[in-house]
Amino acid sequence: MLKNKTIVLGITGGIAAYKAVDLASKLTQAGARVEVVMTEAATNFVTPLTLRNITHRQVVTDMFESNSEWSEEHIALAEAAAAVIIAPATANTIARLATGIADNMLGTVVLATKSPVIIAPAMNDVMYANTVTQKNIAKLKSRGFTFIEPEHGRLASGKMGKGRLPDTATIIKAIEKALGQKQDLTGKRIVVTAGGTREPIDPVRHIGNRSSGKMGYALAEAARDRGAKVTLVSANVTLEEPSGIEIIKVKTAAEMKRSVSGAVKKADALIMAAAVADYQPEAMAKAKIKKGKQDMTLKLVKTPDILGEVKGKFLRVGFAAESENIISNAKKKLTEKKLDLIVANDITKSDSGFDADTNRVVIIDKKGKAEKLPLLSKREAAERILDMVKGLIN
Repeated sequence: MLKNKTIVLGITGGIAAYKAVDLASKLTQAGARVEVVMTEAATNFVTPLTLRNITHRQVVTDMFESNSEWSEEHIALAEAAAAVIIAPATANTIARLATGIADNMLGTVVLATKSPVIIAPAMNDVMYANTVTQKNIAKLKSRGFTFIEPEHGRLASGKMGKGRLPDTATIIKAIEKALGQKQDLTGKRIVVTAGGTREPIDPVRHIGNRSSGKMGYALAEAARDRGAKVTLVSANVTLEEPSGIEIIKVKTAAEMKRSVSGAVKKADALIMAAAVADYQPEAMAKAKIKKGKQDMTLKLVKTPDILGEVKGKFLRVGFAAESENIISNAKKKLTEKKLDLIVANDITKSDSGFDADTNRVVIIDKKGKAEKLPLLSKREAAERILDMVKGLIN
């Protein structure tokens, strides 16, 4: 999503300015063209040379800087921006933006751009809580600016409070969400399942699988960022909960089926990325089973077939995690469950198996046409899957 996008990174004069170096680096690594605009005060905390070496772009510190490609037409930078992120944003900068002051390059860019503006405040906790600061924030929010809440932690003063700049990952997610406001899934309701179900043997033990839930979470976040109203049915994951998404936590296949059945009543699409256990113990022992001298035999019965049993008029997308005959097994599942799409991957590959941050998938439609994707991040793979979902919904 960030690849080839122009991101204007505004850095203002707070101690957290040093963290903007990591943000610039991560954005650049993601393929973005990062244009850094620093206030005069910001240069007291981090040098333009550092940012220039990170982004490989000229850093703007003066509206009338002669060696900047933006110097002759500073409005051009505002027009080129896919998004503007100010991190850190001081109380002073927020106040100036709220009153429309544009006597430096950053103020001019913000006032002139029609692109999303994201602001990440970082300051002393008392300054942040001050009525004036909060009124200025409220004023900018009413104009459509997005604010990332500062974190609670140790501040530059040495005390604990709410005022720390959020971590880089949080800021990048906010940028991606803003860039996703092309809204090609606006008005659509999408249910996504993620993680792996656990079927209890006794109060201590269970039958489960190695699913991390990363693919499902990537799909949910990507759908949210494209304007969809998303319900995420999440089973046994350790991932951070994404904002702006309704999350229903479940443990077993039966719980997932009940939650999905309720969630899809008004859904346009169900994307079953979760790894649902195929079998469950016939009965769960009420007390912990003690280890005896003899081997134990466990009778298993099938779990509910969620995709096959949940009723409704919505697009059905399944996943097939296979270890052999990837495409033929996926096509069989596609036909048997009457799916619109199925996404297959080889779990024996280290770059597309469990816990990996990348995936190498094949997307197959109901006509049997298979599209083999190259190795992608799970977010990129999610975008490609949603491109096909969008086409089928529309």
